[in-house]
Amino acid sequence: MPAIVHRAPLAAQAAEILLGRIRAGEFALGQRLPGETTLAAQLGVGRSTIREAVRELAGKGVLDSRQGAGVFVTALDVADDWDTVLRRASITTVIEARIAIEAEAAALAAERRTPAQLRALRAALAARAAADPAPEPHVDVDMALHRLIVVASGNEVLVELFDGFVPRVRTAMVDMLKIRPTASHEADQAAHAVVVDAIADRDARRAAELSRAHLNTLKFALA
Repeated sequence: MPAIVHRAPLAAQAAEILLGRIRAGEFALGQRLPGETTLAAQLGVGRSTIREAVRELAGKGVLDSRQGAGVFVTALDVADDWDTVLRRASITTVIEARIAIEAEAAALAAERRTPAQLRALRAALAARAAADPAPEPHVDVDMALHRLIVVASGNEVLVELFDGFVPRVRTAMVDMLKIRPTASHEADQAAHAVVVDAIADRDARRAAELSRAHLNTLKFALA
């Protein structure tokens, strides 16, 4: 028998009980929930409380109320917010996600970059070469170049995802460089230059491959 709500706030408790039933597998993804009257009787609350509980879970992405069709399960749990996910993630998993994003972004940049964006990439590459080698300024100019490549992809979702990773990656890279500086600044700079060259040549496949190779090197260094 489903749990009965006993204490206020009723809507919040009703939402928690419904979420618990979804987590337990009582309702499958895409399944329609019982009607308000049935749920109200099961939980011992009024229909208005059920409506508030549904609104709360809909706001969290778990339920979807469809006019004339009913309420459907759209997720099996409440998703963690982005900052929580990144704080919990290891730097290796973050770099792996960057590889997925930036390799595709480099390919798209090769196809879509404008002359102005290419000039900006060349300027950022030069700024990276001339930057203070201390960890903080080096990481900042490095991330600026990577971001310009993502921006040149013309995909605003990729840009938003990249920007979400920046604080987590920046901290890890600064810490790493303080412990073990890059063995060869020239080789590291060259790895970035060939990505920009591939973008300049509109060679999408090579841009993606080079971007992936560079980030894999970073992944192993930070692991």
